[in-house]
Amino acid sequence: MFCIERAAVDLGQHIARRQTGLTLPRVVVLGGFLSDDECDGLIALAQPRLARSRTVDNANGAHVVHAARTSDSMCLRVGQDALCERIEARIARLLDWPVDHGEGLQVLRYATGGQYQPHYDYFDPDAAGTPMLLQAGGQRVASLAMYLNTPERGGATRFPDEHLDVAAVKGNAVFFSYDRPHPMTRSLHAGAPILAGEKWVATKWLRERPVRMSG
Repeated sequence: MFCIERAAVDLGQHIARRQTGLTLPRVVVLGGFLSDDECDGLIALAQPRLARSRTVDNANGAHVVHAARTSDSMCLRVGQDALCERIEARIARLLDWPVDHGEGLQVLRYATGGQYQPHYDYFDPDAAGTPMLLQAGGQRVASLAMYLNTPERGGATRFPDEHLDVAAVKGNAVFFSYDRPHPMTRSLHAGAPILAGEKWVATKWLRERPVRMSG
């Protein structure tokens, strides 16, 4: 579904370099996906609007605060401003996936001690609330996490099934896909605890179909 095989990826006025890649799970680490100015710009855009992060309640599809996810976050609209448009176009070019087949960027801040325990990004097909979530654009099929700073210590993106830790380095990104909502994709992942400092990350979730979010 997604192919990122070249060592250097030309994204139009921007070159990202493929650092690491796995086949199962489908994981690709990209160096220099965002510039320092882009990272700082996303932080500045999000910081005044941060609120406690929420997760999806499988019972009804609502977004609720959960102890497994200890961060603050905010969601940007697709094409919210020129910076978002530029980054979204770069993601679309990288993955050959339409801009409208994705949710808006979510910017998150993890303070010291913050983490996100192991989870899957796709919507649980057996959960009662999933049919409502799928109405907005189908199932999630891939994730791209972009690191907006380098934490002093900790904060890696961890794939526990593979014993793989991807270090959070400012400007780098990690992409992983899951062609079906099933553990066989081995896409279980976590945000490791921040041991010192803080971690800023912007996440893009890709969907099967054009996304129509309410609100």
